[in-house]
Amino acid sequence: MPELALLGGRRIRNRPYPNWPQGLESDRIRLLEVLESGNWGGYPFPNRLAAEFGERFAAYHGARFGCPVANGTIALVAALQAAGIRFGDEVIVPAYTWEGTAAAVLAVGAIPIFADIDPDTYCLDPEAARRAITPKTRALLPVHLAMRFADMDALVELAVAHDLVLIEDCAHAHGGQYRGRGAGSIGDMGCFSFQSSKLMTAGEGGAVITSRLEYYELLQSLANCGRASLTDCFRRRVVGWNYRISEFQAALLLGQLERLPELNERRAYNAACLTRALAGIDGIRPLPPQPAVTRQAIYGYVFQYRPPDDRVSRDLFVAALEAEGIPCDGRFYEAVYRSDLFPARAEDFPQLAAGRERPLDFRAFHCPVAERAAYREAVWLPHFLLLGQEEDVEDIVRAVAKVLEHREELAAAGERYAGLKALSRAERPRLERHRNY
Repeated sequence: MPELALLGGRRIRNRPYPNWPQGLESDRIRLLEVLESGNWGGYPFPNRLAAEFGERFAAYHGARFGCPVANGTIALVAALQAAGIRFGDEVIVPAYTWEGTAAAVLAVGAIPIFADIDPDTYCLDPEAARRAITPKTRALLPVHLAMRFADMDALVELAVAHDLVLIEDCAHAHGGQYRGRGAGSIGDMGCFSFQSSKLMTAGEGGAVITSRLEYYELLQSLANCGRASLTDCFRRRVVGWNYRISEFQAALLLGQLERLPELNERRAYNAACLTRALAGIDGIRPLPPQPAVTRQAIYGYVFQYRPPDDRVSRDLFVAALEAEGIPCDGRFYEAVYRSDLFPARAEDFPQLAAGRERPLDFRAFHCPVAERAAYREAVWLPHFLLLGQEEDVEDIVRAVAKVLEHREELAAAGERYAGLKALSRAERPRLERHRNY
């Protein structure tokens, strides 16, 4: 009788993990107040609840100003526009991230230049970023990924040395701190997403925080169809768009911000328990601690699958772990330049050909650490697995140990799964609605 659930054995876990998103009665009351007010949208800008949320969210992260916007990608677009990034400029981004980070660069007419990641944090490697700088480089766009921060000490130094704008992608880092400074407050601007899976969510939504009034005024004008900002000290006039957030979203986000410290503490505690347990399992390497992180934000708990041989691939390991009742993912992110969600060509983005003998071909990039993480090594656990009790964490450990203990069984069945293909994210939508997370 097989032991592994993937091969017909009994699952480790049959109970669901905590739901996400989570709402409270106070959220319902606040939403009803917006509904009954008839004041639903983002105009006048910033609307009442949006203004309150922007101020409180920025303050919680140690920044002077917060500008809520429609979603996280728009937050990046608005920040790049406010920073003056123009057609043909180059922006250095990590090779291992959500495709939207690089797509936002394309959206403003600039060119994303991919640099490799640090093997211990999976965030932008400052040395790789330094090697990627050219006379056309105008900005650095590091991503604080999953449960680690980019090395902001080195990146700030690099930005100052080369007169580059530093924009933090904080889509995974709500409430996190690096050396006592809030995510998004260390660089020139910080961008957040409030999409459904994030640590704070209104279904969709985003925000840009900054302590520079010039950027804040530009962000307001860009988000509000070009209208002058509330302070208008710099009297800059730009063509704007409608990037505004609705009052319904702001109502939800005020409640999410109130709960964030409590939920982040719970995730951090359970993550520490999980790390201690996984460290004792051969073939598993938790990400090393990062002492510079003084307050954790864990969007995804990530560990590295490092078996003694290649008989059982990371993707087959993930399939077996999920069959045991543990929601998880291997190909959560890809090396962006290889992803089918990033089919960027010069026919659609002329900046890739401007001033070049040949158009820039993203397929020519090669970032070995990012590729190893994307296709062989990284295993992602969604953050809501850490919102339960210690016994919920113990189920994760038991399942990981079980799969590895039965690697021979899994390897022997490998021919049956020789055609197992990790679905790309372009192929997933038709299946995601059937999953329990």
